Amino acid sequence: MVAKHEIQAGPSADASHFVLTFENNRHASELFGQFDEHLKLLEKQLSVTAVARGNSVALSGSTLATHQARRALDYLYDQLQKGSSLEKSDVEGAIRMAQAADDQLTLPTLERKARLSMSQISTRKKSIAARTPAQDAYIRAMERSELVFGVGPAGTGKTYLAVAHAAQLLERGAIEKIILSRPAVEAGERLGFLPGDMKEKVDPYLRPLYDALYDMIPGERVERAMTAGVIEIAPLAFMRGRTLTNAAVILDEAQNTTSMQMKMFLTRLGENSRMVVTGDPSQVDLPRGVKSGLVEALSVLEGVEGVSTNRFTDKDVVRHPLVARIVAAYEGRLVPSSGGAKDDD
Repeated sequence: MVAKHEIQAGPSADASHFVLTFENNRHASELFGQFDEHLKLLEKQLSVTAVARGNSVALSGSTLATHQARRALDYLYDQLQKGSSLEKSDVEGAIRMAQAADDQLTLPTLERKARLSMSQISTRKKSIAARTPAQDAYIRAMERSELVFGVGPAGTGKTYLAVAHAAQLLERGAIEKIILSRPAVEAGERLGFLPGDMKEKVDPYLRPLYDALYDMIPGERVERAMTAGVIEIAPLAFMRGRTLTNAAVILDEAQNTTSMQMKMFLTRLGENSRMVVTGDPSQVDLPRGVKSGLVEALSVLEGVEGVSTNRFTDKDVVRHPLVARIVAAYEGRLVPSSGGAKDDD
């Protein structure tokens, strides 16, 4: 049980005050944060007053805001009880989801949810909960659809969540292998002139996929799986002519595929396989005049059964808050050019 005592009072129907008391003192301390930093974040984001006393917190503010704060704290305490650690980004995510739950209620007769419910991905190494409504929809889409597009700016968790979902499927035995791919556009025709063997040539372009993978699966297991071919990380060109069965297949940075490459990749999908395609149409690095295969695919496959398209915005950025402001600033002043980025128009 999260709160043993709730005392509500207020000068008007628009104001609310109550006290939440948490049973586990250690979890309560983690919940409030060092020097109450998590409560301060709650105050800033929801315009409430949160005063900690021991293992209790007094919440004051508008009725809507205090109930959102209570739902966020309720959810976060539940996560702590389940053994999860708590970071600032987790608190921010819980606040976003609490606000979104109310934003979705358009009829005054609808009751507000007493508790938050967020989609989660669990692997042996860690569990990840959705931190925005778009992430929640994305995770649910990967669970039900055979082909999922995750489209939006950097920092929204598109690739990270896709790799986490693939790792979860592998651990469950739902698939036999994971295939991660990226177009090595930056190297272009100069790839052959780079030092080293083919793996050493393309590894710099696949590094983000490695990073996400090692975050989900213990390092020694990743190495064994890659040696055994259970986990494969390869440039897009290596996909040609293959049929990918019993696999979770992820194509990252898909905005840098050509129309022909995208069609080639999508038609590799075999029996009992899931495919996730991620990218940002505003960051196309293709040569001038070459149409992005991602942009074309989003248009061509709209409404096709079994295909889910999930779009992220700067509001879904879960990195440093400044990243969201940077993305918003650039999108606000984005001017069409004669280059590849024009495909985003």
